[in-house]
Amino acid sequence: MSSAHASITAVDADIRPNRLGHDQLAQRFADAAPRLTRTQALVEAERCLYCHDAPCATACPTGIDIPSFIRRIAEDNLRGAARAILSANPLGGTCARVCPTEELCEQVCVRSTQQGKPVVIGQLQRYATDAVMDRPYSALFPRAAATGKTVAVVGAGPAGLACAVELARRGHDVVMHDARPKAGGLNEYGLATYKMADDFAQREIDWLFGIGGITVKNGWRLETAAQLQALQREYAAVFLGVGLAHTHGLGIAGEGLAGVRDAVDFIAELREATSAGRLQAVPIGRRVVVIGGGMTAVDAAVQSKLLGAESVHMVYRRGPEQMGASDAEQQWAQTHGVTLHHWLAPEAILGEAGHVTGVRFAVQDLVGGHLKPTGEHRAFEADMVFKAIGQKLDVALWQGCGLTIQQGRIAADDDGRTGVPGLFAGGDCRAGGRDLTVEAVEDGKRAAAAIHAQLTA
Repeated sequence: MSSAHASITAVDADIRPNRLGHDQLAQRFADAAPRLTRTQALVEAERCLYCHDAPCATACPTGIDIPSFIRRIAEDNLRGAARAILSANPLGGTCARVCPTEELCEQVCVRSTQQGKPVVIGQLQRYATDAVMDRPYSALFPRAAATGKTVAVVGAGPAGLACAVELARRGHDVVMHDARPKAGGLNEYGLATYKMADDFAQREIDWLFGIGGITVKNGWRLETAAQLQALQREYAAVFLGVGLAHTHGLGIAGEGLAGVRDAVDFIAELREATSAGRLQAVPIGRRVVVIGGGMTAVDAAVQSKLLGAESVHMVYRRGPEQMGASDAEQQWAQTHGVTLHHWLAPEAILGEAGHVTGVRFAVQDLVGGHLKPTGEHRAFEADMVFKAIGQKLDVALWQGCGLTIQQGRIAADDDGRTGVPGLFAGGDCRAGGRDLTVEAVEDGKRAAAAIHAQLTA
């Protein structure tokens, strides 16, 4: 319900755990897209035309030979299919679950033109990669002879993991440094539980580390230029896959009220609660407002609804075409009872007695390519408000390390080379990407190849 002014009082605030029972929550947070059966996979694989110069392969940021792996599925050769996938994308299992295939490979599938329905490439990729995870990773990709070189990787997210695995395959030792208690970065802490069900992020990491030669120092946070300089002295090369650790603030009144949270922290809490078997203990408001238009906003909004929130409003300042969330993600949110609103800019978070009671928005219009307030306002009552307007880099830290900053991120070439010798960067922290997991993997893979070339020159 919206009104000119939010009139809910603090005593009405309704935030509590245990809105739903254990069994109901388990069902709601189950795998969003369960693995195909053998029959389903074989039938779907036969739909592939095995195109020459396949547009799907060109659209894949990691360059997976998609027709090749699908043909092998059709031949019931899952080991061969998985090898084709993982040789191009070491995190092929995660990407099969979270990659926006509807905007990449599946969007350009020839079957879309012919039949109006693409081959379900992402689901086939998952079918193949899941099938080999009961075998050691090293059985698919034996490690090369040891080189005696050790590389430091800062950040154990998708970019860092891809870089580490590719370096280990080439015979180098890798020491990963990560601030979190667990490796995984975005894969472990930043994705909706139903996308990475059954603790998949950790199972994939354990499997990848079967290659050998990779160790992780958890709880290690890079905070000073002196720390980075020490790494550069100790290791043959350093790769930075630090992601974007800081969230953007709204910069409006009421942001510090109780009940206002960063969406990324909420998603991380849900992931950890699920792993610990205490999802019921996560408190959620009865009325939730999510501010933002990307995939993080969708994940927070949908999971609020799944936890038992009665009303969830996802509010974005521009139109649906400008949202960071794909059409499929937007439809997913609406299917789960989230109400989407557009052309509304947050103006103030309302509260009483130190607790949020609602959010007031200014109605926007597009004038000459710029957003302009119309003078109208809308307000939504809320017990909880989630901020999901993007993340940013600690620019001052990295400038102090001698790195060039471009559009708020670290400047590096396509192979991850920064302006500092022996220092590479990739993933979300590198300027020029689209903040996609699959692109972070490609960054890590390319940087590993460049580091290897430097160490063996």
